[in-house]
Amino acid sequence: MNGELWAGFAIASLIVGLLPGPGVTSIVGYALTAGLRTALASVFGATLGNAVAMALSLVGVGVLLADSPGAFFLLKWIGAAYLVVLGGYTMLAARRGSLVADRDVGAIRPRTAFWGTFAITSINPKTIIFFVAFTPQFISPDHGYWLQAALLLATFSAVVTLSDGFYAVAASWIAGFLKGPDVRLWSQRIGGSVLIAAGLLTVAASA
Repeated sequence: MNGELWAGFAIASLIVGLLPGPGVTSIVGYALTAGLRTALASVFGATLGNAVAMALSLVGVGVLLADSPGAFFLLKWIGAAYLVVLGGYTMLAARRGSLVADRDVGAIRPRTAFWGTFAITSINPKTIIFFVAFTPQFISPDHGYWLQAALLLATFSAVVTLSDGFYAVAASWIAGFLKGPDVRLWSQRIGGSVLIAAGLLTVAASA
């Protein structure tokens, strides 16, 4: 793979990473509801999930999923249901005032956020099939396939981690201005709504 081909892939990866989707939406939701630490955990969950999805596509699983409507239906609803339930719980807890105090900002644990974004990025069949169509455009037939595939996977993971991290830091920075109890309460409600929206977006993106 020559430098121009790699640079083109890196730029395309950045564009894909900056486009808001279910993963980005959930990261913003975690930032608003639980702070930067939890949001960054969700970023790394998305990184691992994307890496798994890309690896699966590179070994041909995407082709199998494309021919299996049942797998599409099942997998897209697993990730969507997780986010909707978590968002609903967050809004309910905020309504009771249990997330208003500063000591409770981490009510959504980093581990929960990590596995949540991992689930919606790694088991989204459309993500896998996207990689099936996307990555071959940047594979040179004059060089070894697996070495190029590994380079593309590492590049995409690094670029998208940076773009997701930007969203996490920006949303957390905005949430940092929400200091008052009433404002914090509404930020928790908005964050829960964003998580529910991420779940619905997961279904829409996989339809």
